[in-house]
Amino acid sequence: MRGALSETLVIDLSRLLPGPYCSMILADHGARVIAVEDRRFAADALPELSHINRNKEHMTLNLKSDQGLAVFRTLAKKADVLIEGFRPGVAKRLGIDYDQISRINPGIVYCSVTGYGQTGPLRGQAGHDINFLGASGLLSLIGFKGGPPCIPGIQMGDLAGGLYAAVGILLALFTREKTGRGQYVDVSMTDALESMAPLAAGYLWAEGRPPARGDWQLSHRYACYNVYETADGRHITVGALEQRFWERLCRYFGVPEYAPLQFDDTCRDALIDFFQNAFHQKTRDEWMEIFQDEDVCVGGVMGLDEALHSPAARQRSLLPDPANLPDGCGHQVGPALKLSETPPQIRSAPPGFGQHTHAILAELGYDERQIAQMEAEGAV
Repeated sequence: MRGALSETLVIDLSRLLPGPYCSMILADHGARVIAVEDRRFAADALPELSHINRNKEHMTLNLKSDQGLAVFRTLAKKADVLIEGFRPGVAKRLGIDYDQISRINPGIVYCSVTGYGQTGPLRGQAGHDINFLGASGLLSLIGFKGGPPCIPGIQMGDLAGGLYAAVGILLALFTREKTGRGQYVDVSMTDALESMAPLAAGYLWAEGRPPARGDWQLSHRYACYNVYETADGRHITVGALEQRFWERLCRYFGVPEYAPLQFDDTCRDALIDFFQNAFHQKTRDEWMEIFQDEDVCVGGVMGLDEALHSPAARQRSLLPDPANLPDGCGHQVGPALKLSETPPQIRSAPPGFGQHTHAILAELGYDERQIAQMEAEGAV
């Protein structure tokens, strides 16, 4: 079955999470993705991230060698998309920056994913997800009132950067259909994070101050939008933000008089205490069963294992049965996007490091003697 990006060739020079997450999305939707790494990084591969290399091929190249660079340029001439995650300036020193690659392939969509972008005072700084969260202002919003900023349990900057890279690449490919020209896509993970705070930014501009950590409308300040512990030490979520949901919740617990007090700051602590005591009377699963048909925006805080193995995840194909996947795939988090005419697919297992080097070199026209010589010289 053809995917939306069938016959699109993507070369992915990035490593770890942001770029490979982007190329996984493209690969799931039919793109041919060739991941390219220096063989000296083989020992650094994280087994926890191997699954995001599904549907890809993998080859080794030493871009600091003349022969390795020549192979890469031959590959780049054929590519529709190139993804890289080097610090600004590195690609130029290697001779593979957008200016140089676009001369040999004017139609290429070249995407750079970095922590702080290609311009600005932070462009050359090293960093990881926590640094980008801090620089974006988002980390200051996460945590409890009176406590320190809290590191999220997922890599928000890496994932936001990967998603924005995928969107930018698709926009550039769409434009190329009209103009015939490729373009450069500059993705900053910090920019991506900042763009994901429209409500907090709106609060800043409307109120003249940023939201207080753990103490504003959508962060623990009011009873109608909060997290409560249950009898079994688990937690339940209440998102009764609209008045009608809040009124139904109050009626269920026999306190209709609380309905007009939803955002009354003079009694908000008393309301939170009431609902905390109320939710302590039953287990999480008992509350979930009670409220599943009540239409009041109440749900359970699920463990990751519970969420991935839930009926909803199975029905939405977010946890495909390994028996129905290609050999070697193991467990996979399924594609999130569902397209009716060109659905995504998991076509192949994550490759071994350098698994497709010989096959790709042969495809480019190199014979066994040349490949053996390149291996001996450390070019691949």
